[in-house]
Amino acid sequence: MDHISDKFLKRLPKNRKLVADLRQAAAVILDTSRPIAGIADSKVLAPARRERLALEIRARCVAYGLGWADAAEVDAINILQATLLAMRRALLALRCAPSHVVIDGDRCPSLDGLALDCSVEAIVRGDATVACVGAASILAKVARDAFMLELDGRYPGYGLGGHKGYPTAAHLAALRRLGPSPVHRRSFGPVQSCHPR
Repeated sequence: MDHISDKFLKRLPKNRKLVADLRQAAAVILDTSRPIAGIADSKVLAPARRERLALEIRARCVAYGLGWADAAEVDAINILQATLLAMRRALLALRCAPSHVVIDGDRCPSLDGLALDCSVEAIVRGDATVACVGAASILAKVARDAFMLELDGRYPGYGLGGHKGYPTAAHLAALRRLGPSPVHRRSFGPVQSCHPR
């Protein structure tokens, strides 16, 4: 088994995934007459709590949509542009148009070419402070986790269902042993440097 030092792992950006759905987004229009208790930044919620909230959000919201950018798109247009593309796709997936869009972060996707007549604003840490953004972060993370479990079945040996595509020691060891799968990001250094032995 290959040894991967803790120093190497610490240098890897922990928020950068090595696998496919690196960029996922959700858009949610909440029904203000039916508030949902417990919505928060998805990163601070336990997986079981996220799952329960996702069910409640989908059942009680006015509309929701999911958007993705796959590994090839991330490699072709970069992480930021792929994130913005996933956001556009999530907005397009809504069954009704929003009047105002709140984005978590400091950049908004262009709405050019989308049949939306709405305002857009970016709020840093919006997933922790704005209910619809928190709800969207929960739906996106739950969808991502389900997709990673599906990929784990398609590409056994990488442990995708456990580490969700992040660069853990076990994931990097699997990459060294098996080489990249079709869903790994070819442009990311840790994937490029992992060749099967």
